[in-house]
Formats: sequence, structure tokens, C-alpha cells
Amino acid sequence: MRVALVINATAGAAGLPPNDIRERFAKAGIEVAVEPDETLPLSDRLSAAAALPGVEALVVGGGDGTIACAAGVMIGQGLPLGVLPLGTMNLLAKDLGLPLDLDEAIATISSGETRRIDVGDVNGHSFLINSVLGMPARVARHREALRGGFDPRLALRWVVSAIRHLQRYPKLSVTGTTDGVERRLRFRLLAVVNNDYVEAPGRILVRDTLDGGQLTLYVLARLSVSRSLRLALGLALGDWRRLPGIERHDVTELTIAARCRALRVMNDGEVRVLPSPLRYTVKRRALAVILPRDGKPR
Repeated sequence: MRVALVINATAGAAGLPPNDIRERFAKAGIEVAVEPDETLPLSDRLSAAAALPGVEALVVGGGDGTIACAAGVMIGQGLPLGVLPLGTMNLLAKDLGLPLDLDEAIATISSGETRRIDVGDVNGHSFLINSVLGMPARVARHREALRGGFDPRLALRWVVSAIRHLQRYPKLSVTGTTDGVERRLRFRLLAVVNNDYVEAPGRILVRDTLDGGQLTLYVLARLSVSRSLRLALGLALGDWRRLPGIERHDVTELTIAARCRALRVMNDGEVRVLPSPLRYTVKRRALAVILPRDGKPR
């Protein structure tokens, strides 16, 4: 088997040098095509790697944001995407039923099967898990300083910043149009989920279906320190959707318009600024991925 391999060295848990990972592929009997130019921006690296002749899959090592970037490049292509979970949370890999051990993940590339999953889209930018507006997207930009190694002082600054934003960050006011119905939304947190979460005691943000063609809108109007702690506890226990004050809607299309020209959006953990209005859609089974033979989607 011959694959193209792109590794995001800045991913949250990417600790092994790329050459070591390539050697593990060779030991597994998988030939890795030479990447044309590793100095290019990530999206350009992915496009160039996917175009290499004779490759049977594009394998991407990184976190959820890296995999979402790869999805944007691979949508509609016949070439399947292989995932090496080298991020901090690896939520998509867990939803896909992929092993988190690197050698087992590499073995899955050669022994797994190709299935198709949905891709969320907002203004031409892909997300595979969720797209978040509000306070979390604002605080997340400070998280970048923690990448590349744990520093207690930076971690403390991040926590203090999060608490400060909880106390001072104002509600956002937007006009949301869900499947043709317009309504006013005021919130501290808004999340658009690509196929909904399910209750899973002891597990965080679990999705059982990845090809249902459905978006789910969650709105939290209030997000104080105490409510955030309750939400964190609910996430840990797997029953957070039962907490009071969480508004939920199943949608297939969503438009969010604001008076400001642009909104800060966090797609699968990666923050970007997108022009208003935001137009959300789901691309049904648009991405081919390599899964274990007993993996999702069902």
C-alpha cells in the first residue's frame, strides 16, 4: 500500500518526529510517498500530498482541527482519508472508533475499510465535529500559547483569562434563521454540531452517528462561573444535555446574521474570523475515511 502522509507538528500531542512516524509505517509494510514541500501552509501541503501519483490514501497526523482542514481539501474526492490521532482531545478519532495508540492507528490504515461521513460547512470552511461562537471561541485564542509543552505559568494565565471572560464577556445578539424560520438569539455560547451528541455516562461529547445528515443547534444564554462549573461536571458525567438553560434545535440549514461585519468562530477547536452572515449546511457523506472494520458510522 502506498500513502501520502502529512503530519502537523504543531498539534497538541504531536511529540514524535515525523521521520520516526514514517519508519513505523515502513515497519507496517506501508510505503510513504515523499511530501513535495513541508514548508507550505497546511492546506497547501494537504492539496499537494493528495495529488501525488499512485497514492491510495491521504494520511493526516494531528488533532481535530488538522483533520477538519484535511476534510476541506478532500471533500468529494475518491481518495480516502486516514487519521493518526496526534491531538489533545482526538474527539473525531474516538467517534470513528479509531485506536489512539499510534502503531494500532497505522495498522488500521492498511487493514481497515473505507466509509463516508458527513462534513459540516460554514461559509466554505469545514468542520467535522462542531462550530462554536461566543465566549469559548474568544478564550480559545489564548490556548495557543499552551501548545508545544505544558507550562504551569501559562496554564494559570489561561485559567485566569477564562474566568475573566466569563465575568465580563457580553452576550452576543444575532438573528438566526433555522430552516426558514427567523428568530432573535442572545447568548454567551452557541454551538452547531455535525450530527448530534448522545448521552454517554463517563464520556465527553460522544456522537453515535456520523452520517445522519443533521445539524444540531445548542444555545446557552447564560454562562456564569457557577453554571460553567455545572456544565463541566455534566460533561464529565455524560448528562450535560439535561442541565437547565440549554436550548436545542435540530436543523438542516442555519444562517446567523449579526450587525458586525465578522464573527469569531471556533471550528473543531481552531479559531477563525468569518464574515457575517454565517451560513451553515451539512454535506451528506462527503468525506471518505478509513475506519476499523467494526467502526462507525453504522
